[in-house]
Amino acid sequence: AMFEPYRQWLFSLQACPAHRPHHINEQSHHVNRLCHARIGVPELTGNQLALKTEPAEILKSVAGDIRQATKSVDMVFYIWHPGGHADEVAQAACDTAKRGVPVRIMLDSAGSKTFFRSKWPHAMREAGIELIEALAVNPFRMFFRRLDIRQHRKVVIIDNQLAYTGSMNMVDPRFFKQNAGVGQWVDVMIRVSGPTVSVLSSIFAWDWEVETGIRDLPSAPECLMIDDHQHANHAVQAIPSGPGLPEGMIQQVLTLAIHQAETSITITTPYLVPSEGLMVSLQTAAQRGVKVTIIVPEKNDSLMVEWASRSFFEDLMMAGIEIYRFSGGLLHTKSVLVDEQYCLVGTVNLDMRSLWLNFELTLTVDDPEFCAGINRLHQDYLAQSLLVNSESWQQRPVYLKPIEQFFYMFSPLL
Repeated sequence: AMFEPYRQWLFSLQACPAHRPHHINEQSHHVNRLCHARIGVPELTGNQLALKTEPAEILKSVAGDIRQATKSVDMVFYIWHPGGHADEVAQAACDTAKRGVPVRIMLDSAGSKTFFRSKWPHAMREAGIELIEALAVNPFRMFFRRLDIRQHRKVVIIDNQLAYTGSMNMVDPRFFKQNAGVGQWVDVMIRVSGPTVSVLSSIFAWDWEVETGIRDLPSAPECLMIDDHQHANHAVQAIPSGPGLPEGMIQQVLTLAIHQAETSITITTPYLVPSEGLMVSLQTAAQRGVKVTIIVPEKNDSLMVEWASRSFFEDLMMAGIEIYRFSGGLLHTKSVLVDEQYCLVGTVNLDMRSLWLNFELTLTVDDPEFCAGINRLHQDYLAQSLLVNSESWQQRPVYLKPIEQFFYMFSPLL
């Protein structure tokens, strides 16, 4: 019942001058057609993109932009954990609300449970912020709503003109899960300005209506003078997934991008528990001569996921896929780089929960300059990683294999 008005709003963006399907490359064109047919969302050109990789820089940049807001601030996160620079963002949001700018924040109930027990919810509401606990977990709600679906998006939208999205929760890694023994979390965020921000606003509007019943679709994006823009002919597509949206959307996009690869695919993911279809796509790509590289953390914050991931290593390596284990912390970046020309960055883990259940978001970017930045980032990750040797892996202690297979049985639930 909710979907059709949003679909029509997204379809209306075809009239925006930033919709230039004749400028995008062939690979991007096929993904665009799929997303446009199933959701209605088009690829839009004329966006400015800035890849940010340092947590302190990200949090200070977000706080600074929030303080400059004049019309609105909207945020949705899976985890908001108090401490460090994350508190600067919270204070910036409170100060902005106090000067009369509407501020709305939606946080997942399970992921942000520590936040909801802190001083900040009271302080935010006192400042005038609308704070929503999304997908609240309690015994009463279990009769009306699945408890295993989570709000996993990470988005900040300011004045419907500027946005941030990527893999990073609203946490300062120096203060988050320091006792887990995995090191600091390693993430990226993309700072976006341009017409795609309105699409991100519509996704936030969807999430807000799910929780409140209030529909507040954004105004159409401004698409002026994009010919003078250095990114005028490069396209960005924001692809949401989750309940109420076309099923398996992001998995279809991933699969299509993998099948179209000609030379290389590099993937970073903290949780490697692929579906059967995605597994076959990766194996097929490697077997037809595409260099497939997967980078995962050496240590994981989830014991079940770590053991389940290991159960996939042998089959992937037998197909010719290289697996690297990153030792510089918990690699939480979720990215895919295809042929060093086309990339996907967002919130989606390569596991069944992200691909089929949760509220997720991925940006596809057809921009060689931006993708070159992703490639440099991947090279930096590889410099801090060790290649899993196929022969050594097959000779690992026999008693480990039953443990891996035991947790493999739970892979559809992870």
